[in-house]
Amino acid sequence: MGEIIFITGGARSGKTAFALGRAMEHTSPRLYVATAEALDAEMHERIEAHKMERREMGFDTLEEPLDIAGLLNGTGPRYGAVLLDCLTLWLSNLMAKGLDPDREGHRLIDAVKGLGLPVYVVTNEVGLGIVPDNELARVFRDNAGRLNAMVAAEAREAWLMVSGLPVKIK
Repeated sequence: MGEIIFITGGARSGKTAFALGRAMEHTSPRLYVATAEALDAEMHERIEAHKMERREMGFDTLEEPLDIAGLLNGTGPRYGAVLLDCLTLWLSNLMAKGLDPDREGHRLIDAVKGLGLPVYVVTNEVGLGIVPDNELARVFRDNAGRLNAMVAAEAREAWLMVSGLPVKIK
Protein backbone atom coordinates (compact mmCIF):
# COMPACT_ATOMS: atom_id res chain seq x y z
CA MET A 1 0.00 0.00 0.00
CA GLY A 2 1.26 3.47 -0.87
CA GLU A 3 1.91 6.05 1.78
CA ILE A 4 1.69 9.81 1.83
CA ILE A 5 4.36 12.07 3.29
CA PHE A 6 2.64 15.47 3.50
CA ILE A 7 4.76 18.64 3.36
CA THR A 8 3.14 22.05 3.80
CA GLY A 9 4.25 25.61 4.49
CA GLY A 10 4.26 29.08 3.07
CA ALA A 11 5.62 30.25 -0.27
CA ARG A 12 9.40 29.79 -0.59
CA SER A 13 9.60 28.08 2.80
CA GLY A 14 11.70 25.17 1.52
CA LYS A 15 8.91 22.64 0.96
CA THR A 16 10.11 21.32 -2.38
CA ALA A 17 13.77 21.19 -1.38
CA PHE A 18 12.84 19.20 1.73
CA ALA A 19 10.62 16.85 -0.31
CA LEU A 20 13.36 16.33 -2.91
CA GLY A 21 15.87 15.49 -0.19
CA ARG A 22 13.53 12.97 1.39
CA ALA A 23 12.60 11.40 -1.95
CA MET A 24 16.29 11.03 -2.79
CA GLU A 25 16.49 8.44 0.00
CA HIS A 26 14.62 6.04 -2.31
CA THR A 27 15.96 4.14 -5.29
CA SER A 28 16.16 5.74 -8.71
CA PRO A 29 14.35 6.39 -10.92
CA ARG A 30 12.00 8.60 -8.97
CA LEU A 31 8.98 10.39 -10.40
CA TYR A 32 8.30 14.10 -10.06
CA VAL A 33 4.68 14.99 -10.88
CA ALA A 34 4.41 18.69 -11.70
CA THR A 35 1.02 20.39 -11.68
CA ALA A 36 2.22 23.73 -13.10
CA GLU A 37 1.46 24.85 -16.63
CA ALA A 38 3.73 27.14 -18.61
CA LEU A 39 1.30 29.97 -19.34
CA ASP A 40 4.02 32.54 -20.12
CA ALA A 41 7.68 32.66 -21.19
CA GLU A 42 9.06 33.15 -17.67
CA MET A 43 7.14 30.13 -16.36
CA HIS A 44 8.27 28.03 -19.32
CA GLU A 45 11.92 28.86 -18.58
CA ARG A 46 11.43 28.13 -14.88
CA ILE A 47 9.82 24.74 -15.60
CA GLU A 48 12.56 23.73 -18.05
CA ALA A 49 15.30 24.64 -15.56
CA HIS A 50 13.60 22.64 -12.82
CA LYS A 51 13.16 19.63 -15.12
CA MET A 52 16.88 19.63 -15.93
CA GLU A 53 17.82 19.87 -12.24
CA ARG A 54 15.51 17.00 -11.33
CA ARG A 55 16.77 14.84 -14.19
CA GLU A 56 20.30 15.20 -12.79
CA MET A 57 18.93 14.04 -9.42
CA GLY A 58 17.42 10.85 -10.89
CA PHE A 59 13.83 12.03 -11.34
CA ASP A 60 11.61 11.58 -14.36
CA THR A 61 9.23 14.54 -14.64
CA LEU A 62 5.65 14.20 -15.80
CA GLU A 63 3.45 17.26 -16.08
CA GLU A 64 -0.22 16.81 -15.23
CA PRO A 65 -2.36 19.80 -14.35
CA LEU A 66 -5.63 17.92 -13.74
CA ASP A 67 -5.79 14.10 -13.71
CA ILE A 68 -3.13 13.16 -11.19
CA ALA A 69 -5.05 10.06 -10.10
CA GLY A 70 -5.16 8.84 -13.69
CA LEU A 71 -1.46 9.50 -14.12
CA LEU A 72 -0.58 7.62 -10.91
CA ASN A 73 -2.89 4.74 -11.80
CA GLY A 74 -0.98 4.32 -15.07
CA THR A 75 2.49 4.68 -13.54
CA GLY A 76 3.10 1.21 -12.20
CA PRO A 77 5.81 0.19 -9.73
CA ARG A 78 8.89 1.20 -11.72
CA TYR A 79 9.72 4.15 -9.46
CA GLY A 80 11.27 4.20 -6.00
CA ALA A 81 9.18 7.19 -4.90
CA VAL A 82 6.89 9.90 -6.25
CA LEU A 83 6.99 13.62 -5.48
CA LEU A 84 3.80 15.55 -6.24
CA ASP A 85 4.31 19.32 -6.42
CA CYS A 86 1.92 20.94 -5.62
CA LEU A 87 -1.62 20.40 -4.35
CA THR A 88 -2.61 24.07 -4.22
CA LEU A 89 -1.60 24.73 -7.82
CA TRP A 90 -3.49 21.56 -8.76
CA LEU A 91 -6.49 22.91 -6.84
CA SER A 92 -6.44 26.17 -8.82
CA ASN A 93 -6.32 24.12 -12.05
CA LEU A 94 -9.31 22.03 -10.89
CA MET A 95 -11.30 25.10 -9.91
CA ALA A 96 -10.56 26.82 -13.24
CA LYS A 97 -12.03 23.79 -15.06
CA GLY A 98 -15.06 23.53 -12.74
CA LEU A 99 -13.99 20.16 -11.31
CA ASP A 100 -14.91 19.06 -7.77
CA PRO A 101 -11.84 19.31 -5.48
CA ASP A 102 -13.30 16.92 -2.89
CA ARG A 103 -14.01 14.23 -5.49
CA GLU A 104 -10.58 14.67 -7.09
CA GLY A 105 -8.90 14.61 -3.67
CA HIS A 106 -10.50 11.25 -2.89
CA ARG A 107 -9.43 9.93 -6.30
CA LEU A 108 -5.87 11.08 -5.58
CA ILE A 109 -5.78 9.35 -2.18
CA ASP A 110 -7.14 6.11 -3.68
CA ALA A 111 -4.52 6.23 -6.45
CA VAL A 112 -1.70 6.74 -3.92
CA LYS A 113 -2.92 3.83 -1.81
CA GLY A 114 -2.97 1.60 -4.87
CA LEU A 115 0.47 2.69 -6.04
CA GLY A 116 2.48 0.91 -3.36
CA LEU A 117 5.12 3.65 -3.20
CA PRO A 118 5.90 6.57 -0.91
CA VAL A 119 4.38 9.74 -2.35
CA TYR A 120 5.73 13.06 -1.11
CA VAL A 121 2.92 15.62 -1.43
CA VAL A 122 3.89 19.30 -1.40
CA THR A 123 1.24 21.95 -0.73
CA ASN A 124 0.91 25.53 0.41
CA GLU A 125 -0.62 26.45 3.74
CA VAL A 126 -2.89 29.34 2.81
CA GLY A 127 -5.01 29.53 5.96
CA LEU A 128 -2.64 31.44 8.23
CA GLY A 129 -3.37 34.92 6.87
CA ILE A 130 -6.31 37.26 6.93
CA VAL A 131 -9.70 36.41 5.46
CA PRO A 132 -9.51 37.35 1.76
CA ASP A 133 -11.63 40.29 0.63
CA ASN A 134 -13.17 38.58 -2.41
CA GLU A 135 -15.35 35.53 -2.90
CA LEU A 136 -13.05 33.63 -5.28
CA ALA A 137 -10.08 33.94 -2.91
CA ARG A 138 -12.24 32.82 0.05
CA VAL A 139 -13.54 29.81 -1.89
CA PHE A 140 -9.97 28.91 -2.89
CA ARG A 141 -8.75 29.25 0.70
CA ASP A 142 -11.61 27.08 1.98
CA ASN A 143 -11.07 24.43 -0.70
CA ALA A 144 -7.32 24.41 0.00
CA GLY A 145 -7.95 23.93 3.71
CA ARG A 146 -10.31 21.02 3.08
CA LEU A 147 -8.03 19.38 0.50
CA ASN A 148 -4.95 19.75 2.70
CA ALA A 149 -6.81 18.35 5.71
CA MET A 150 -8.12 15.41 3.66
CA VAL A 151 -4.67 14.46 2.36
CA ALA A 152 -2.90 15.11 5.68
CA ALA A 153 -5.38 12.84 7.49
CA GLU A 154 -4.28 9.97 5.24
CA ALA A 155 -0.56 10.74 5.57
CA ARG A 156 1.90 8.62 7.49
CA GLU A 157 3.98 11.73 8.15
CA ALA A 158 3.18 15.45 7.97
CA TRP A 159 5.71 18.29 8.01
CA LEU A 160 5.36 22.06 8.26
CA MET A 161 8.17 24.07 6.71
CA VAL A 162 8.90 27.36 8.48
CA SER A 163 11.70 29.60 7.18
CA GLY A 164 13.48 26.61 5.66
CA LEU A 165 13.17 24.49 8.80
CA PRO A 166 11.10 21.29 8.88
CA VAL A 167 8.76 20.85 11.85
CA LYS A 168 7.23 17.38 12.16
CA ILE A 169 3.51 17.65 12.90
CA LYS A 170 2.54 14.00 12.46
